[in-house]
Order: sequence, then C-alpha cells, then structure tokens
Amino acid sequence: MASPIEASVAYRPSPALLGFTSDHPPDYAEILRCTHCGLCLNQCPTFRVLGWEPDSPRGRIYLMRAVVEGRLEINPDFQEHMEVCLACRACQTACPATVQFGRLVEAARWQIRQTLPMRPTERLLRALAFGLVLSHPTVLSLLSRGLWIYQSSGLQRALRRTGWMHRMPRALRTMEGMLPERIPLRFLATGRVYPAIGERRGRVALLAGCVMRTLLASTQEATIRVLTRQGFEVVIPSGQACCGALHVHAGERERARALARRNISAFMREEADAILVNAAGCGVAMKEYGDLLRDDPRWAEAAQAFSAKVRDVTEFLDAVGLRPLPRRLSGRIVYQDPCHLAHGQGVRAQPRRLLQAAGLTVLELPDGDLCCGSAGIYNVTHPEIAGALLGEKVDQIRRMAPERVVTANAGCMLQLAMGLRQAGLTIPVQHVIEVLDEAGGGTSDT
Repeated sequence: MASPIEASVAYRPSPALLGFTSDHPPDYAEILRCTHCGLCLNQCPTFRVLGWEPDSPRGRIYLMRAVVEGRLEINPDFQEHMEVCLACRACQTACPATVQFGRLVEAARWQIRQTLPMRPTERLLRALAFGLVLSHPTVLSLLSRGLWIYQSSGLQRALRRTGWMHRMPRALRTMEGMLPERIPLRFLATGRVYPAIGERRGRVALLAGCVMRTLLASTQEATIRVLTRQGFEVVIPSGQACCGALHVHAGERERARALARRNISAFMREEADAILVNAAGCGVAMKEYGDLLRDDPRWAEAAQAFSAKVRDVTEFLDAVGLRPLPRRLSGRIVYQDPCHLAHGQGVRAQPRRLLQAAGLTVLELPDGDLCCGSAGIYNVTHPEIAGALLGEKVDQIRRMAPERVVTANAGCMLQLAMGLRQAGLTIPVQHVIEVLDEAGGGTSDT
C-alpha cells in the first residue's frame, strides 16, 4: 500500500482543474517538487515575523496545490497569503529540492488577478502606477521633476518640521521617507553612446531603469564612468522602458510582457557583448524574459537570446577583471546582499571581491542576506512587516558601526538610507558601483 506521501505525489489533477484560469497558473510539476521539509522556514522573512505556517514558503505551496487540485477556491484569504510574501527568494537558496518558489508565487498573483474582482479604487491605482507612471519614462521623469521642486523649494523640510507628514496615510509617509536626501534635477538620457577610455575591451548596453534613471541618476552616471574607465564602450539604447519587475511581482503579467517586448526590441538593435543592469530586481526580471514570453511564438526565441546576455554590473566586472584602480580606499563597510542578487541570481562573492579590490574591509551582518523589507513596493503595501525587518537590520548595523553601508539595488539603497536616517545614524548608503567610481577618481564627465 502506498504511503500518504507517495499517494499524494501520485495524484494528478484533471485537465479541467489545471485549466480553470485563462493563462498559466503555478506550475503543478514544480509544486510537487516541494517535499515540505521545512528548511525554508527560518529563511522566510514573513514566517520569522508572523510565525504562521500559511505565510511560509511550504505553506503557500500547499495552498497553491490545493487550488490547482480543486480543494480550495481562490479567495481573499488565499490572496493575502500570496501577497504578504516578499518574493525575496531566500527560500530558493535554502531549498534542497531547488523549488523555484519565486516563479510560483508570481504565477499565483497573476492567477489571482485573473480570478478575483478588483475594487474600483484598486483598479485605478494599478492603472496609474503600472499602466502610466512605470510604463512611460516621460511621465516618470516629470514626476521626478515635481519631487525635485518639492524638495528644493523647502516644502519637504517644512512639512517634516511641522509634523504634517504624520497626518498622512502610512503608505504616503513611507514613500516620502524613502526619497533621497538630494533628488537630482537631471535624469539619464537614452540614445547615447559613451566611448571607452584607453584600450577598448568591448561594448555593453545599459538599462536606464525607472528609479535608477531618475531619483538615482547619479548612480547611473557613476556606472557609466566605471565601465568606460574599464575600457568598455557604453550604449544606452533608445526606446527602452521599465524592466517590468514590479509588474511581475504584482501580478501584472500582461503589462510586464508588453514592457519585455519593448526592451528586447530596443536592446537587440544594438551590437553589445552584454546587457548590463545595476538594480538586482531588474536583473532577475530581465534574466527571466525567456520564461515570461515562452509561449509567444513571435518573441520566445528573441527573449531567450536577450536573457542570455543580461548580467548584473558587479557580476560582469568581476568576470572580466578590474583594471587597477587609481585610488585605494580604506575603512570598514557593511555589504547588504540584495535578495534578488543573492537569491535570485546567485551573485554573492562578486560584489565583495570588487569592494575588497577597492581596499575596503567588508563586514558581514548576521543573516545579511535576509530581506531589508523593501522588496519592490512591499514597504508601501505592508509597512508593518517591512518596518520590523528594517528595524532589525538597522539595529545590526548600529552595533557594527561601519563607515558605510553598501548594497547593489535601488530599493535596498532607499530603504536602508531611510531606516538609518530615522534611527538618527549618519552612515552613508552607497551602491557598489559608486564605491568603484570613488576609487577610480569619480570626476569624469558623463
């Protein structure tokens, strides 16, 4: 007689159950690979905060399986368990069966979007955020200019000083609190080529991005300086758009597919040895375009070719080898692993080697690869859990007292800077590429 586990694995849902949504529910074969061993539990940020099995990776997989097998309907409770997940993919690193949980939970959110009705307010907000602001670089640039006026006019300082911000909804307070201390007036222009300095080693294409192109334009400029000093011609393809990472995380898969097609078209027009990105979440999304468009007969092959060329900038520089840096820095720094770099792309040692090559001593946080709570827009949608994770991270940094905190993702940079600022700490937060820029001189024009 088969054991309960064997009987469970042997079960196959009917085709009708597998096809009850119009498009791509979570992969049943992938769901069955979970052995429910529990090694993911302590690596899951939401389980550590909430201590509730349905908010652990194996608990969510169990719920997904129940839906596919027709034992559970998609309802608001199912939706909450899927959406409270940070999609940080730490469980993938811990999983001995290498279950691709990130893709499962993203598919479940897409399944929810197709099944449950949305309130008019939510539908409007999604249309504005995902359909307008993030999908159109011009709109995002105008918004960035407005934020520059808000900050440079003194209005931000006045609102914070008078306490008016505390009367705002928490989501709005969080977004305002994450703004950089100096919002740049400029933003990174596309359709430009930057020549290599010295002996030419190759040609790379760079994602301009959304937040990176506007609020963190200085980081993009540093990226261009570092790459050109290292002998690479850098092209910023025209016609590119948001990578679609936030859309995929939020279950907005159709909009993500449209953005992926637009980026593939823009980047594949350029001859480049690699397609580089300096935001970890964007890197995962772009490396998974092949999966996102796998059933599109027109774009599937191009998407696979595109994804094969995508590299994080730290991954790329470590692989090609750094030219000697003119300056040797000193000091103790904490490096915070971005989830989608460490867990999503398996890039861990490379940023550390680059920082050490610049002369810095890299300190390791306890549970350093545990999510800081940013996770795209998670700190806006679930501020309590995000705040608990950030508070733990800030306490660890306070105890270690580094000269700087370094990471490799836009959301992590803004989240950690906000947490340190609110804690009264003046420790700067930088991108790895900004450190390399500093060690390389940091004064060249872009």
